[in-house]
Amino acid sequence: MNKQNLKNNFEECIGNTPLIKLKIASEISGCNIYGKCEFLNPGGSVKDRAAYQIIKDALKNKEIQSGGTIVEGTAGNTGIGLCLVGNSLGLQSTIVIPRSQSKEKKEMLKLCGAKLVEVDALPYSNPGNYIRVSEKISKEISNPNGVLWANQFDNLSNKKAHYLSTGPEIYDSFSGNLDGFICSIGTGGTIAGVSGYLKEKDKKIKVCIADPMGSAMYNYFKNGVLESSGTSITEGIGQGRITKNLENVIVDDSFQVNDAEALELIFEMLKHEGLILGGSSGINIMGAIKLAKEIGPNKNIVTILCDYGTKYQSKIFNKEFLESKNLPIPKWL
Repeated sequence: MNKQNLKNNFEECIGNTPLIKLKIASEISGCNIYGKCEFLNPGGSVKDRAAYQIIKDALKNKEIQSGGTIVEGTAGNTGIGLCLVGNSLGLQSTIVIPRSQSKEKKEMLKLCGAKLVEVDALPYSNPGNYIRVSEKISKEISNPNGVLWANQFDNLSNKKAHYLSTGPEIYDSFSGNLDGFICSIGTGGTIAGVSGYLKEKDKKIKVCIADPMGSAMYNYFKNGVLESSGTSITEGIGQGRITKNLENVIVDDSFQVNDAEALELIFEMLKHEGLILGGSSGINIMGAIKLAKEIGPNKNIVTILCDYGTKYQSKIFNKEFLESKNLPIPKWL
């Protein structure tokens, strides 16, 4: 009996995801590009890590206890993670999500037992924004066992999750022979936590961001200005403000990636590598290719494979949707 493979609960299955060498990206770039398979977390995404840490810290601090209610505004994946971790610990979940998010994620949240509140997709400055609405709802709920507004964007337990787990897992896998790390920004937790850990270990490791169109992070880290242009169909990434998780983050460079570049790569990887990935993973991998071309051949670069593409079947694998957005269509659709 191998006790290392025996898990006592849902939470123990989170993390320690494998790294896979990405063949097409490595061949294009001349570097060794690896993807951290975060889609293999039990809730199906990288957000399981933050969800667990947020709940774990809240339980420890007695902000909530079994029977309590978690409330969060989310593009989907954090909500799924919070709901599943919450289910395993006897907690209820109320999730606020923009109507614009994929129907697959919304159906998954309902399947998990979440009370789902859909709102219009509005900017953060608008009181009707999904994050703002979730905060309001959290103040209106009464539960003697506690109500936790997870607040993933500004809750530093998010960053902590990646400093304690994702960063060490990546660094240890290369025994110090890591040259670069790159990922996109949603809440900022992943980049901040991983950057914090990697830079403590070796300041020479380049930490960069891959930013979709319509997000202000590329310009902020290039020019110090929160400006954006264009749009993106990607979900869960792209940011227009400096969240608390992003404060004091160390970023060496930023790269902008458009949807067409990301999707063409995703479709090729599905056909030739057997990896079915979402749009944010495509942004990350194309960003890794651009970083590789900057730092030269034969370097080891890691990025995040955020979740499965099946969560976006109605969008990125839907011929009619792609045609309506004038985006590449895989030959087999």
